[in-house]
Amino acid sequence: MPAIPSLGGLRGRSNGRAKSVPERPLPVPLSAYVVDCAVYVEGKRLPGRWTHAEAIKEVRKRHAGFVWIGLHEPDAVQIQGIADTFGLHELAVEDALEAHQRPKLERYDDTLFMVLKTVRYVEHESPATANEIVETGELMAFLGRDFVITVRHGNHSGLARLRRELDQDPERLDLGPSAVLHAIADHVVDHYLDVTTAIEADIDEMETHVFAPRSKVSAEQIYFMKREVLELRRAVMPLGTPLQRLAEGYTRLIPDEVRSYFRDVSDHLTTVAERVANFDELLTTLVDATLAKITLQQNTDMRKITAWAAIIAVPTALAGIYGMNFDYMPELHWRFGYPVAMTVIFGVCILLYRIFRKNRWL
Repeated sequence: MPAIPSLGGLRGRSNGRAKSVPERPLPVPLSAYVVDCAVYVEGKRLPGRWTHAEAIKEVRKRHAGFVWIGLHEPDAVQIQGIADTFGLHELAVEDALEAHQRPKLERYDDTLFMVLKTVRYVEHESPATANEIVETGELMAFLGRDFVITVRHGNHSGLARLRRELDQDPERLDLGPSAVLHAIADHVVDHYLDVTTAIEADIDEMETHVFAPRSKVSAEQIYFMKREVLELRRAVMPLGTPLQRLAEGYTRLIPDEVRSYFRDVSDHLTTVAERVANFDELLTTLVDATLAKITLQQNTDMRKITAWAAIIAVPTALAGIYGMNFDYMPELHWRFGYPVAMTVIFGVCILLYRIFRKNRWL
């Protein structure tokens, strides 16, 4: 960090009073955005704390090993020093700063730039009442001959735990920075599998509710689930081509012994993609079933309304006829006219009720 000049050297004197000097912003310390910076030689992490410049200088002095730097949501000023030191392409750096990139793989001279979407399953009591099911983040990786730089957006990638696991496996790290890139891709895809397993349980529960009698699941809730599956689909589907290219020898930065491991990750991603496609089809079927159920319920309600309207029409008609106040009407002054009229009304209403009940209209 550059020294800050004293205020005494910046003050001028006018009438015995010091002139005010605007404050200069202090540079942001590395710890604010560098999660970890480590040097690995023969698969073992060298002790001590390193800056990015010291780390790459040590590796290139030894002509062995590599540097792994982890960054968390850096801004343009913070990442520029690392980009200059490692010779990162400006377009890749610009993409690394944006948190809305599609999964992709790009090659810039002797550097690879890979974007992966991270996903996390949000715990909830029921898929019918959840506000969010899938939360996404992004993970970018710069891969060079002697370095790997990861840029993380979001707080659920789990790279700290992954780094600790790799530190216990020097034989794997001895394969170079490409082994780190494989471990990251494998870690992300394994999370996809975990999330799809949890979503599958949610969809099974929603399916049970849809076909249960008097269920309260609406089409809007199923559409919400479809949107969450679509968000997962956007993370999973575009990653297939980058993994396939890495498995097929897209660059010399991926040695043959690591390439076969990328093939295994690609197979796992294919499994995830098939699950996500099945989820989408099943949810579409559930939407259709829900709409059909709603239509059937509406038809049932209309039949009930029609049946009751027919029953009510009988007393309405008789009361309307004998309520016209004409002097000369049949049985108007008959002593048993009222009891007979009420008997006819109740008899016809009961008959209609039994007919509708038999036909399952009521």
